[in-house]
Amino acid sequence: MMADDRAIAADGQSLAELVAASIRELVIAGEFRPGQKLSEEQIAAQFGISRNTLREVFRLLTSQRLLKYIPNRGVFVAAPDEAAVIDIYRVRSIIQKGAAQTTTRGHPALARMRLLAERGREVGSQGDWPQVGTINMEFHRAMVELCDSPRLSACFDLVLAELRLAFAQLEDSAHLHKPYVDLNTSLVRVIEGGDIPSAVSQLEGYLLMSERAVLAALQRRRK
Repeated sequence: MMADDRAIAADGQSLAELVAASIRELVIAGEFRPGQKLSEEQIAAQFGISRNTLREVFRLLTSQRLLKYIPNRGVFVAAPDEAAVIDIYRVRSIIQKGAAQTTTRGHPALARMRLLAERGREVGSQGDWPQVGTINMEFHRAMVELCDSPRLSACFDLVLAELRLAFAQLEDSAHLHKPYVDLNTSLVRVIEGGDIPSAVSQLEGYLLMSERAVLAALQRRRK
């Protein structure tokens, strides 16, 4: 790949954009830790790209608030603070309530949400709460797919990546994820039943509870 770092994908994305998207997916999956210093040599070798392309990748991810450049020290994975979390949940509320309101019966994303809710319950019963967190991210990503909007989905991926970095600063245990296992199942059931006002109301309570839990946990950690 280093032989032609100017390669363009079929959808018009540059190589730097493709690699940035791959790193963003790894962030959502929990593969990077907040505050982690990134090695240019290691990341360039991992993705088979030149240092120049890697710097463009870092520039893109920094503009997306997923990385932070500190002069004379290097590039670090971002660690969202309380103000960032409040804004993340504000964006989530707007996008996800809109997604619920545009739902059409039989949409493929609903089937995916149902499967993810079931998978979350199964993994939760095994006590693997970090994995439940990853499944929950995919559940909400599927919800936004109800909009059939690539632009909204792309925007929401950035929100999810930042949210994952907020969660990664906390103890990834049952108290952060267990309450939402049953709520995911209930939310899918209500949406599939066509009671959209109830779904939106339920989602509002869901997001508010989650936001308060994350903020409280961040505040306890910083004391």
